[in-house]
Amino acid sequence: MAFVERVFSGVQPTGNLHLGNYLGAIVNFVKMQETHNCIYCVVDMHAITMPTDVWGGPEGLARATREVTAAFIAAGIDPKKHIVFNQSQVSGHAELTWIFNCVARVGWLNRMTQFKEKAGKDRENASVGLYDYPVLMAADILLYRATHVPVGEDQKQHLELARDIAQKFNNDFGDSIRKTGFGDGLFFPLPEPMITGPATRVMSLRDGTKKMSKSDASDYSRINLTDDADTIAQKVRKAKTDPEPLPSEEKGLEARPEADNLVGIYAALSNRSKADVLREFGGGQFSGFKNALVELCVAKLAPIAGEMKRLTADPAYVDSVLVDGADRARAIAAETMQATRDIVGFIGKR
Repeated sequence: MAFVERVFSGVQPTGNLHLGNYLGAIVNFVKMQETHNCIYCVVDMHAITMPTDVWGGPEGLARATREVTAAFIAAGIDPKKHIVFNQSQVSGHAELTWIFNCVARVGWLNRMTQFKEKAGKDRENASVGLYDYPVLMAADILLYRATHVPVGEDQKQHLELARDIAQKFNNDFGDSIRKTGFGDGLFFPLPEPMITGPATRVMSLRDGTKKMSKSDASDYSRINLTDDADTIAQKVRKAKTDPEPLPSEEKGLEARPEADNLVGIYAALSNRSKADVLREFGGGQFSGFKNALVELCVAKLAPIAGEMKRLTADPAYVDSVLVDGADRARAIAAETMQATRDIVGFIGKR
């Protein structure tokens, strides 16, 4: 069957959104709204799969949910044209997860590498929610029968699982799907990944071999989206480099992770290639390049920080955006869930 093309993407509200989140996800969300029908979700149910000290408890979760929403709007996402909402307002996410729990196989989840990384050595003490996280992610996507999902490298395995679950559901319930009115026996699409942007993986400003992260002890390892112009400038100027001049060609960045990272950030923020950036700055010292990078970062990010500050000072407005988005998301989800219940054999209209 022909599915309506729809993009679904989610961001966890765990606080301290940074340049890596912006370049790796939010910039692409803004671009995609020009060409696709988009649903942008603040996945607060995913956030609570970790211990409370990670997501900040009830007050921290509410604050971070509003902050992510404010970042979406400040960066240029239009919540009137597209859907922006928080996951927990639509009960279909939880209901479809249970149905998918009965479709997915334990062996599939045992192969998920991110659980092993996040749970660490004490896996027996990890929450069941963390283990089941990929099934909830599949439900997030398929509840809206989304056809495309922008994902980073660390989420590609989870998207493959979503495709496997969709395929198995279609196979297991093929006859029922056809009886329900889907003649070809396909109810859920197999969502396709969308890998975009030259700097989808932004590294720490203190260590070019580590991903930029909110959990890093040093605030100088990242540029937060809430940082003002002076703070941005200070962090860029203090970013780790090496003593050699910038190379003139991209191959010269090999084995120079900090240089590669800073050039990648400049390229992404200026919408240019690394090769183009090196043609301009190659042969020069880092001091001159950092001055240019400061100007670019401040020009691009300081207005977003200012708008985020204005929006988060008006929580009633941010909440109204989420409620309106949830109402519109719920209308799509309700159709999917009613058809899913009929296909599975659940009796009654809910």
